[in-house]
Amino acid sequence: MAKKILFLTGDYAEDYETMVPFQMLLMVGHEVHAVCPGKKKGDKIHTAIHDFEGAQTYSEKPGHMFELNFAFDEVRSEHYDALCIAGGRAPEYLRLYPSVIDLVIEFAAADKPIAAVCHGIQILTAANVVKGRKLTAYPAVGPEVTLAGGTYVQVPVTDVVVDDNLVTAPAWPAHPKWIAAFLKVLGTQIVP
Repeated sequence: MAKKILFLTGDYAEDYETMVPFQMLLMVGHEVHAVCPGKKKGDKIHTAIHDFEGAQTYSEKPGHMFELNFAFDEVRSEHYDALCIAGGRAPEYLRLYPSVIDLVIEFAAADKPIAAVCHGIQILTAANVVKGRKLTAYPAVGPEVTLAGGTYVQVPVTDVVVDDNLVTAPAWPAHPKWIAAFLKVLGTQIVP
């Protein structure tokens, strides 16, 4: 059964962490509304490509323009079955929007599935919804998880952590496991 998923992204979200989950969730038949505060349907966001090239942190290069397919101002949490949050640099400013925090709190309070990757977990910590939960994130976000009362689980960059309805991953190399785990939590079955 198709689900209706809210996909939160924004300027300089990580390219793969925006494009890949959005397209894969659509591919399996879900309805996905990609939104960003202050933007409407048809507006575009800039993405950034983060790569691991041997430095002590990731590198950043310009990504693609990604077109939003729904207006943030029209979003109501009760109209959605789940929330998916892209990573990259966007979460550091998206978490400053009270409307974003309110939405995340509503999804968490309703025990709806929430998937977040990389720095997307910064939005969860800012919304104070990780207390008592086990999750992962980009390692630099680990201290925020701990300070917010969550248990940060360090896993390989290709892995995922699932705590009931919360599905988190450290970065885009985890997409195969992260998206598969999110689909399982959603009850989506792919039959060969």
